[in-house]
Amino acid sequence: MTQPTILVLPGLGNSGPDHWQTWLEGRLPALTRVELSDWDAPEPDRWVERLDHAVRSAPGPVVLVAHSLSCILVARWAADGDAAAKVAAALLVAPPDVESPGTVPAEACRFAPVPADPLPFPAVVVGSRSDPYCSAARACGFAALWGADFIDAGEAGHINSASGHGPWPMGETLLKDLLAQI
Repeated sequence: MTQPTILVLPGLGNSGPDHWQTWLEGRLPALTRVELSDWDAPEPDRWVERLDHAVRSAPGPVVLVAHSLSCILVARWAADGDAAAKVAAALLVAPPDVESPGTVPAEACRFAPVPADPLPFPAVVVGSRSDPYCSAARACGFAALWGADFIDAGEAGHINSASGHGPWPMGETLLKDLLAQI
């Protein structure tokens, strides 16, 4: 099998220099961050187009590493496109509950409703018991809808730099485990 292209998909606001996705890019230089456009006022259709282009442009199979709003993006994109057949696996970390106005920023609510279709590729959803944007039970429910495995990260906040996840060895291990399975 050809080495997969690993695409990093940050959430609302992008992943800054202290975020675990940026840390992971430094540790595994084969990762490529997808520029989804307008990180602070995302348009769902534009983000779907950007993800679709990145997947179609990748040589060979693709592994997605999504955080926050990009978890919902992946589910939306997979439900609508045929390029999902190129995806070998996805790591979906800290999906927000975009159907819960007041819990998430208004910009994220543009991505509602949460797609309920199973993903056409293996996936792991990681949720936290102390995520202010989504309860662990709701994140587990997303995993069930999407046919994904669920990992409880414990009291990990939103699994971002604000919750102390610059270096995040658990995320690196989960990604390496996914890569070993494909």
